[in-house]
Amino acid sequence: MIKLDIINEVVTRTGITKTKAEMAVETVFESMKKALARNDRIELRGFGVFNVKPRKTGIGRNPRTGQEVSIPPGKAVRFKPGKELQSL
Repeated sequence: MIKLDIINEVVTRTGITKTKAEMAVETVFESMKKALARNDRIELRGFGVFNVKPRKTGIGRNPRTGQEVSIPPGKAVRFKPGKELQSL
C-alpha cells in the first residue's frame, strides 16, 4: 500500500474530494514527522506506538575492501505494534 492508496481509501470512505483527502493525509504525515523530530512518542490506540531511540556508535566494514568504517551515533524510529495489529 502506498500513500495514494490511503488517499483513495479516505475519499471512498468519507466522500470528500481527492484534494482535501490528499491535504488531510499529508497533514497527518507531516505532523508525525515533526513530532518524531522533537523526540515525541506517537501512540495510535489499536495500531501501535512510534518512538525515536538513540543508536550507538559502531564499527562496520566496507564489503568491497574489508576496511573498518566508523558508524556515527544517530537516532532510529522504532514501531511497536498494538495488540489488535499483532493479532492479524
